[in-house]
Amino acid sequence: MTQQATSPIRQPSVSRTPGWLAALAGVAAAAVALGIAEVIAVFTGARSAPLVAVGGVVVDTVPEPLKQFAIALFGVHDKTALLIGTAVLLAGFAAVIGVAAARRPIVGDLGIAVFGLIGAVAAVTRPQLGVAAVLPALLGSLAAAMLLRALVTGPLRPTGAAEPVSPAAADPVTMPGVGAADRRRFLSAVGVSVGAAALAGASGRWAAQRRSVVTARAAVMLPAATDVAVPLPSGVDPQVPGLSRYVTANSDFYRIDTALVVPRIDPDQWQLRIHGRVATEITVSYADLLGMDLVERYVTLACVSNEVGGDLIGNARWLGVPVRELLTAAGPLPGADQVVGRSADGWTCGTPTEALLDGRDALLAVGMNGEPLPVEHGFPVRMVMPGLYGYVSACKWITELELTSFADFDAYWVPRGWSAQGPIKTQSRIDTPRQRAELAAGTVPVAGVAWAQHRGISAVEVRVDDGPWQSATLAPAVSDDTWVQWVWQWPATPGEHVLTVRATDATGETQPEQRQSVAPDGATGWHTIRVTVA
Repeated sequence: MTQQATSPIRQPSVSRTPGWLAALAGVAAAAVALGIAEVIAVFTGARSAPLVAVGGVVVDTVPEPLKQFAIALFGVHDKTALLIGTAVLLAGFAAVIGVAAARRPIVGDLGIAVFGLIGAVAAVTRPQLGVAAVLPALLGSLAAAMLLRALVTGPLRPTGAAEPVSPAAADPVTMPGVGAADRRRFLSAVGVSVGAAALAGASGRWAAQRRSVVTARAAVMLPAATDVAVPLPSGVDPQVPGLSRYVTANSDFYRIDTALVVPRIDPDQWQLRIHGRVATEITVSYADLLGMDLVERYVTLACVSNEVGGDLIGNARWLGVPVRELLTAAGPLPGADQVVGRSADGWTCGTPTEALLDGRDALLAVGMNGEPLPVEHGFPVRMVMPGLYGYVSACKWITELELTSFADFDAYWVPRGWSAQGPIKTQSRIDTPRQRAELAAGTVPVAGVAWAQHRGISAVEVRVDDGPWQSATLAPAVSDDTWVQWVWQWPATPGEHVLTVRATDATGETQPEQRQSVAPDGATGWHTIRVTVA
């Protein structure tokens, strides 16, 4: 009896899967992971979402020069840029995982496990988040792994019945690939998955906002101030196009902080604990603060990251309780030369105790320009401190004031190379004309702002090219704790010119010419611009 040779069976080869489809499968799985995580983070805290948690670790650990470069490049949009950059890197990683999973699904499982582990570890390192913070990353990764498996073992697998072929014909190069019908099924599955992920993520963000703060803030009715702010004097806001307004609108007020996701705090649950080296520990609620005598003051705040001529500064009308009243009630003990403000997200700043008790209008602010604090500016309560840069004083979403000493505790920015104490330096800025402006010959108003909070500005001078300094006219201000607007009428002549400004504070100190970077305690130098007069 003669045996017939059995032809080998052609086995579909997963390696024939088009790479772009496999990469797309990985990206879709990552999108599902993030969407699911956002929903879980509604219950575990917005900062536990993987994208935000990993971004927070980056903010805390990135070298300081790189951080300052990001602020200089992106300004108040630095956090958005970081989140977008993190998402792009994640998409690239996910694409690689998808391609690997199409060849060996177990590799995809391991890759997603690494993604989940990184997100979980990042989440538990975030201050004031419990063990449950790992759930968004872990559950999101589990959903991603299931989806990636389904895609690479379902519509991405080549179709067609196995056919007997001769050994000579068993050439993997000629094996069938993914057909048009399979691609359509795959793209449909990806579209549904990504759409569901986007909907889940948006719903999670919306639910987080509604859950914690939006409705509560809208319901707040701020009491009238017992001690109202001085009315704005006549002459404020000279009619010069391009000059900064004396009062900065809430929507235009700069925002620089480390919070990738704004803490959302229910004012009914908020408390401030004053503790440490005090005779009596005190805890006050939001209702307690609103029931106290409220003070209203105009105060200009400035960021230490503000470069010469920069816009990380603003002036607002704040409503709040003087910090010194609460500190006096607690009774600072000898040696307590530092008050550590602690935010709801764990960020800290260290303010000299003496400055909080010396009579200046340091406030636990509940209102800004006639309305409850905007969420991104610290709702329900933040600290406002005249004369000190925000990194040592302007704690948003504040929950603690701890009396300690500079010798015993370094606040958030100090180990990162910044000075422990940051008095604001005398500075001035040209608002108009703008850099590289083309002007007509004749009288041109040169105008801007100058500031030396808690000292005040006594003079502003402008120079054209290397000519003599000319005195500018100062607009009135309500106090030494705010910036001052200034104007100088320039008889402009044709040609290219360099305009320079400098200010002198009320102590007689003129801002230095020499440029100094923002680190470690604020920039110095004269602001100059170049213009062309036709």
